[in-house]
Amino acid sequence: MGDPPLQPELFSSGPAAPVDLAARAPELAGLAGALSSRLRLGTSSWSFPGWEGLVYDRAARPGVLARHGLAAYARHPLLRAVGVDRSYYEAPSRAVFEGYRRQVPDDFRFMVKADRRLTTPEEPFFLDPQWARERVLAPAHQGLGETLGVLLLQFSPLPPERVGGPRRFAERLYRFLRDLASPVPVAVELRTPALLTPDYGQALRHGGAVHGYVAHPRMLALDRQQEIVPPRSGEPVLVRWMLAPGASYEATREAWAPFDALRAPDPGTREVVAGLVRAGLQGGSDVVVIVNNKAEGSSPLSIEALARHLASGAGPAPGRPQWEGAEGESG
Repeated sequence: MGDPPLQPELFSSGPAAPVDLAARAPELAGLAGALSSRLRLGTSSWSFPGWEGLVYDRAARPGVLARHGLAAYARHPLLRAVGVDRSYYEAPSRAVFEGYRRQVPDDFRFMVKADRRLTTPEEPFFLDPQWARERVLAPAHQGLGETLGVLLLQFSPLPPERVGGPRRFAERLYRFLRDLASPVPVAVELRTPALLTPDYGQALRHGGAVHGYVAHPRMLALDRQQEIVPPRSGEPVLVRWMLAPGASYEATREAWAPFDALRAPDPGTREVVAGLVRAGLQGGSDVVVIVNNKAEGSSPLSIEALARHLASGAGPAPGRPQWEGAEGESG
């Protein structure tokens, strides 16, 4: 799961005024220029006062950053995408999304989480395509237009029997994706390893969606996810680097706030993420990587480190699957 709703009490200081881009950010333009234009890097949300000097020129309150920070964020050379996490708790209105759209350039992309009622088995709207079209997809698509890069369906950890087992889950997911007929890319992110099967891969392929690769302690390792469901040539690739191995959101949030430094650098995960990026670009795909503060301590600094790693030209680990041809088999 991404960052929870804003908690202004954690950061009570800072001027109640719009912010500008940090002074050092333009220095990264050369690094950004060394990356593929088909790669977009971004963070989970943008409302973090601790990013003063990294993204913003001052430590404004979270509410100020929520309203005004996106325009500055989107001018950062390395930040060409962002994850909208608040939509997981309740789908925003079209007007809210239109407000986001006005703050970003045409080449920017949003990754929008679907309302959790769509991916929670006990909810009446679980995998309901009509409700998804009207309440989740339509406001985001109409409000964001071409800047809506991907709609993410995140399934939280659950016992497989709650969804009838892996095969039944795959079948129901396929029917949902088929009936949804989304005009924008859809990615599915699992937190239950038992559901990541070849049947699931086929459901995505025939339903017109992709797997959302996620670095999270509750999920299989990224390279294992890639083996079971390889990226498909020419189709979008979404990678989310969310949480350090063995960590919890609550503990890392308390220990690592205000997210202004790399507290636990993880070069191993960085290399696997870089390998997925290279695989996607090699296969002609557009690639979006979203990084959480809880991955290493500061998502802007994690993105900078990842960008430097990619720009260095280091190759992928030998023997790792790269990508799947458009007519190949998943898993």
